[in-house]
Amino acid sequence: MGFFQKIKKGLTKTRRGMMQQVDDAFATKPVDEELFEELEEILILSDVGMETSIEICNRLRARVKSEKIKEASAAKDAFRQILIELLSCDQPMRLETKPSVILVVGVNGVGKTTTIGKLAWNFKQEGKTVLLAAADTFRAAAVDQLAIWAERCDCRMIQHEEGADPAAVVYDGIVSAKKREYDLVICDTAGRLHNKKNLMQELEKIMRVVRREGDGCDIEVLLTLDASTGQNGIRQAEEFQQATDLTGVVLTKLDGTAKGGVIAAIRHKLGLPIRYVGVGEQLDDLQPFLPEEFVNALFEETE
Repeated sequence: MGFFQKIKKGLTKTRRGMMQQVDDAFATKPVDEELFEELEEILILSDVGMETSIEICNRLRARVKSEKIKEASAAKDAFRQILIELLSCDQPMRLETKPSVILVVGVNGVGKTTTIGKLAWNFKQEGKTVLLAAADTFRAAAVDQLAIWAERCDCRMIQHEEGADPAAVVYDGIVSAKKREYDLVICDTAGRLHNKKNLMQELEKIMRVVRREGDGCDIEVLLTLDASTGQNGIRQAEEFQQATDLTGVVLTKLDGTAKGGVIAAIRHKLGLPIRYVGVGEQLDDLQPFLPEEFVNALFEETE
């Protein structure tokens, strides 16, 4: 199953929720201010957020006016194009050095360790050598879970004893990856609450080690967010952005929410690229994010 089909299947709840309402609005209303206001309300209620919803509808107003759009079908196509533009990014992932470093961060329960396992599997399928660093040393279960993924993906894993300094694990991971000439080292971190100062300070320490030992390496810092958390994900991202140099977002559990609009809020409000989206439990259900195919999959069943 290709990206489009996987995304289409994973977005079933969002299509039946948000996009069905969008489709109904275009089908029943003329292209006027009442339509724009209804679209704005639908978007806000679908976790797009007020600021981003207003921006999308303002862009649509301007396009309808400048292109003298009268037909609902043409307005709907303009709406689709605006979403594609909003979600697009000209900052591709940079993983060209050997090794490159990926640090994965996020709060508890968002699926960080599973995301790392799936990332490792994806990169292994591309022929890359991958080293995992188990820097979540606070939960023995986290190390055990990552070890299962390492075995499943045939990756070597660096780990220390429970309660060890997470920054030391990251240090050893990067040093080992350099020595053994791995293509990638992917570092897990403890699921930390974004409003706990001491935990965020620890993450800052890990980030200093990544910058120092990874000097000269391409570095990606990916924030894992659960799509079902909605606007709370924005607040999480703002806090993590202060502690690290976030380069992108992995949005998990997108198949479990009818409010997939949060993806637009994240992209617009934070300016962070969406790198991957999770749309299921299988190994290959973590997909690189392709804005045009994503938006087309959103519209697919409603036309």
